[in-house]
Amino acid sequence: MKTVVSSKGHILLPAELRRRDRIRAGQRFEIERLAAGQYLLRKQEAPHNEGVVNWLLDCPVKGWFQSIASEATDTL
Repeated sequence: MKTVVSSKGHILLPAELRRRDRIRAGQRFEIERLAAGQYLLRKQEAPHNEGVVNWLLDCPVKGWFQSIASEATDTL
């Protein structure tokens, strides 16, 4: 596959590769120069807890949250 470097130095990954490897905007990559004109691009692993905060914030919105009766909070 071919791509181009923009005037700002950005390299566009073709849509087919992004779909195949589930690459999303904002994901980080590491690039290594192997030799003149040869480079290795590696997707960095996401932290194991990436997305947890968004998932928790979505709980009430998506109906995943259910209140639990508690004696400790009944008097508040």
